[in-house]
Amino acid sequence: MPARIVTRRSKIHGNGMFATQAIPKGEKLIQYKGRLRSHDEVDRAYADEDDNGHTFLFTLNDDYVIDANLDANDARWINHSCSPNCEAVFYEDEKGNKRKDAVWIESKRAIKAGEELSYNYGITLAERHTPAQKKIWACRCGSRKCTGTMLQKKK
Repeated sequence: MPARIVTRRSKIHGNGMFATQAIPKGEKLIQYKGRLRSHDEVDRAYADEDDNGHTFLFTLNDDYVIDANLDANDARWINHSCSPNCEAVFYEDEKGNKRKDAVWIESKRAIKAGEELSYNYGITLAERHTPAQKKIWACRCGSRKCTGTMLQKKK
């Protein structure tokens, strides 16, 4: 059976994931995988790196981050969009084991064969969203509804 989604070069940014066949709304497509690390561990590991608007870190819960720089799968290639066709859905472990929580990328609408998969990264920063930060986290999705940044408005 051929794969429903594949990785290839993207017009949005670098690599992307694309549907090879029509996908209905509400389909589980791929689990976001990587090394499970504590927030403190991730902070220490990447403290000396400059923000460059490129990340493979996904906050799983209050205790853990999925670091898709290590032990990852192709879900890390799904790009951000301001008009996404997918969403990140969190699944908590039924027994409360936070190490077993998971993130799945699911279709939020019907997706056509050949269409690039995308979701809203939902990036929030504790500090003020300066013009420099917005430039670092610039969005290239090309949507008519593009906000120009992957940063989410503060509530």
